[in-house]
Amino acid sequence: MDSVLEARLIERASGGDAAARDELFRAHLPRLTRMVELRLDPSLRRRLDPADVVQDAWLEASRRFAEWRAQTALPFHVWLRLLTGQALLTVHRRHLGAHKRDALRERHLASGGPGVSATNVAEWFAASATSPSQAVLRSEVRARVLTALEELEELDREILSLRHFEGLTNEEAAAELAIEPAAASKRFVRALVRLRPALSALAP
Repeated sequence: MDSVLEARLIERASGGDAAARDELFRAHLPRLTRMVELRLDPSLRRRLDPADVVQDAWLEASRRFAEWRAQTALPFHVWLRLLTGQALLTVHRRHLGAHKRDALRERHLASGGPGVSATNVAEWFAASATSPSQAVLRSEVRARVLTALEELEELDREILSLRHFEGLTNEEAAAELAIEPAAASKRFVRALVRLRPALSALAP
């Protein structure tokens, strides 16, 4: 969303304009949905609709909008993604067993929610690089990308997801992960270089 338009909508929403709040939500909905899809535990993908998690986050954002306006540290999109990460964490705690929950606690980053799933990222990467008719090639790409992703540092996987799949700018990704933009850019390039051999299956 254009920053000027977003600022106007935020101003209107601050005055109690429900339509402006809804428009803000619609503008961020695709990114938030993709965020949840890439971070939802693979074991829950058939049981939970990412849209429901996003809706829970938006209800919380609507309730706490005035609280956000009273602070200056978090840009709106970072705050909204933070709430979405927290909503996803709540879902994981509710549906996963104790062992899984303990593992998830070790994966929280600055976003406040579960880290990106290497399995989900590999699936999205393979889907974006191949057509449905290329089932064998897609399976090979998925396996190679998954192996490469699992060898990356978690922060590098996050940068790759934020930039490549979720459409955040380098500055937005850096803000979400609480690192310098230069560091975010370096990690993104490094992640792409590490993935390059895995994508050799796409060569004609």
